[in-house]
Amino acid sequence: MYRRKKRSWAKHLDFTIIDLIACELALFLAIMIKFKGAVMFVDRYEYYILYERLAGMVIFIDLVGVFFTESYNGILRRTKYEELISCIVHSAINMGGILVYAWVTQHTKEYSRLALGIFFVLMLFISYVGRVIWKRVIRKRKLKDINKSQMIVVAETETVEACLNEIAFNKYTDFKVSGVVLLDRDMMGQQIHGFDVVANKDTMYEYFKNNIIDEVYIDGGDREAAECLAGELVEQGLIVHIALLHADQLMPNRIMENYGNYYVLTTSMHVASNRQVFLKRLTDIIGSIVGLLLTLIAFLIFAIPIKVQSKGSVFYNSTRIGKNGRRFKFYKFRTMFVDADARKQELMAQNEIEGNMFKMKNDPRIIPIGHFLRKYSIDELPQFWNVLKGDMSLVGTRPPTEDEYENYALHHKARLSITPGLTGMWQVSGRSDITDFEEVVALDTEYISNWSLGLDMKILFKTVGVVFSGKGSK
Repeated sequence: MYRRKKRSWAKHLDFTIIDLIACELALFLAIMIKFKGAVMFVDRYEYYILYERLAGMVIFIDLVGVFFTESYNGILRRTKYEELISCIVHSAINMGGILVYAWVTQHTKEYSRLALGIFFVLMLFISYVGRVIWKRVIRKRKLKDINKSQMIVVAETETVEACLNEIAFNKYTDFKVSGVVLLDRDMMGQQIHGFDVVANKDTMYEYFKNNIIDEVYIDGGDREAAECLAGELVEQGLIVHIALLHADQLMPNRIMENYGNYYVLTTSMHVASNRQVFLKRLTDIIGSIVGLLLTLIAFLIFAIPIKVQSKGSVFYNSTRIGKNGRRFKFYKFRTMFVDADARKQELMAQNEIEGNMFKMKNDPRIIPIGHFLRKYSIDELPQFWNVLKGDMSLVGTRPPTEDEYENYALHHKARLSITPGLTGMWQVSGRSDITDFEEVVALDTEYISNWSLGLDMKILFKTVGVVFSGKGSK
């Protein structure tokens, strides 16, 4: 029977427990230091109840932080310095959660600042020491091959060296390669990269029967022969792995999934986890609600000037192209005369950007107040409605117009592989200085390939600076 590799939270349950212990122990010690012992603390009943509730809330805050930040990814490969940075971030998130809890429950003044400060320092110290010691224990156990399964590699001479280089020299695997079987050549008694060749095609069944073997890794040969061999080995009670496709033949991001009765290997420019997608959408909803309040204020201020300077609606809407070619209604405060779209073709000769976008510095279609609205991106505020609806995101790639989209080359569609955004890499990279659409595409594909919640936050903060400075406006 094969036990699947641990996934998600269960994979790092040990480190989760260590951090929970660190939180509770740090809080206990901080209380003891502040109140000079347990007796004095218990005698002050009002504080006892307050911190008792906090002790329970700290567990919840820590687990929520771990769930959303994925703080244990790659933990065994981190250096001590990288682990220290991770512990600082982890402790800061917990501390932030406690401060939010204290503010929501209106107990900010009751909690001792000294106790919370001591708690933060002790939590960081205990968590760091606990992680480093436990990682050392794990590494030692891995290096000693304790409880590792015995694996035999079955391959052909053409592929065996590459196969061993890929899977046999990783110190932290759950298996140990104990021998090699060559299917197309008899090299019994010899070694390949330090591993004994224990059998050939004719003698391997006898070897499997008489030796301790847990797993077999099959690499090489045609697919039908490999599946036939795997079937025979499974009947002997062995666990069999068949190499399907080398990662170099695919893009870096790949996951195994099942569609109906088919198992498929899925690749994409970027693969996001469910929690990352959830957090991005949650951020969009919260941000759009705040943005719509700003939109209302802007409407009260600028609606009359827009109407006075140009008859027509205060809002402008057009059809834009969203994720993978989906069309949606796109909203802005109107900054141009009502016949602006009809006059666009007349001005195409003065387009200042090469490719499938239109940009003109002194566009005669813009009404007087429109220059101010555009300079500070106030005209973009109604798009928070698009964000709330899900047509757009706070951060993404700017959605093209229909006529721009019709002229896209195939590689341009890469920038439409995610939900379009209010702002993005192009907007915070000096958009007025970019005069080539290919540069825009390059920035957008860079964003998609390297997307993370942290990158979104970085772009949002940069966008605030761009908006208030008025730089890079369209």
